[in-house]
Order: sequence, then structure tokens, then C-alpha cells
Amino acid sequence: MSMTAVVDLAGTGATWVLYFLIALSSVQLAIILERAVVYRRARAPRTLRRDLRIALERGGSKAAAQVAAGPSLEARVIASGAASAERGPEAAQEIMRSTLVEEKLRLERGLALLGTLGNNAPFLGLFGTVLGVIHATADLSTTAGHAGGQVMAGISEALVSTAVGLLVALPAVAAYNYFTRVVKTRALAAEALGGELIARLVAPVATRKAA
Repeated sequence: MSMTAVVDLAGTGATWVLYFLIALSSVQLAIILERAVVYRRARAPRTLRRDLRIALERGGSKAAAQVAAGPSLEARVIASGAASAERGPEAAQEIMRSTLVEEKLRLERGLALLGTLGNNAPFLGLFGTVLGVIHATADLSTTAGHAGGQVMAGISEALVSTAVGLLVALPAVAAYNYFTRVVKTRALAAEALGGELIARLVAPVATRKAA
């Protein structure tokens, strides 16, 4: 392969890298919007902890299962534990742990791609810039300085890839960090509520053993 062919290939590659980054930005935006809708719909009521405590005091696990009827991670974890209360505290705890893992996987769907875009989009942009600069400098050598303006325009176009890469990466990193924090916070809240449920289930068992 001749050097001219390599230079032409670099110019074509720089253009395709830019188009690829633009496509990735569309995918990224779709994931962010979809996850935002999912997280908003799966948000637990602020009064869930208080309602759960009241239900446990007045009606036990059955009342707790009714209170925990909802799409949120916390509610689904508590509902699974309350539905298994008759099997004993240990079984209820294991089922809640399993439900928590499933719900976390459901909420974390797509976040790995956001993290990958945030980490690698700048490198893709830099790769496109390097290819564009190769093409522009090759034009400079062939024109012997008579088309400096055209060459500088080519370099400016090549730098667009780096800018687009950064524009793709920054929202991806911000969204990934925010969504990860949301999932972690909800998981911790579910574990805390599950601990209260287990404590209510253990108390009667301990009383019977003491008697």
C-alpha cells in the first residue's frame, strides 16, 4: 500500500470516527433519558419507612407486604421478605438479598455502556484528530506551502473530533456517577428497611425459644 493511499485512508477514517462519535452521542442520550424515566417511576415514597414501621407494629408482615406494594427497589425487597415471613427470618433475609441483587441489576442496565463511553470517547476523538492531522500535514507537504489556509482548515476540522469526544464523555460520566449513586442509595435504604423487617420477625421467634 502506497503512502498516498494511507493518507487518503486516514482522511476517510477521521470522517468516519466523527460520524461514529455522533452516533454514540445519540445512543448515550437515549440511555440517559430511558434510565431517568425508569428511576423516576421506581422512586419510593418518602413515607415508606414510617408506613412500614406502623404496619409492622399493627399488622405484622402481612400489613407490611400491603404497604410495600410498589415498583420501587425498596418496596419490592420488603414485599419479597414479608411474603416469605412464614418461612422464618433466615429465609426471609435470603430472599430479600436475592431480590435486592435482581433489582440492582434491573436499575443498572445500560450504566456499563455509559461508563465505557465516558472513559473511551475522548480517546476516540483523539484518534480521529490524529488521523485528520496526518491527512492535513500530508497535504501541506504536497502543496509545498502554497495552500497553508486549506491545510489549517483541515487541522481545525480534525480537532473537531476531540471536541466531540469530550462532549460525548462529559455527560456520560456525569450521568453514570449520578445513576450509580442513586442505585447505591436505594440499595442501602432497602437493606435498612429489610433489617427492620427481620428484627420484627426475629423477636417472636426469640420469645418462643425463651418460653
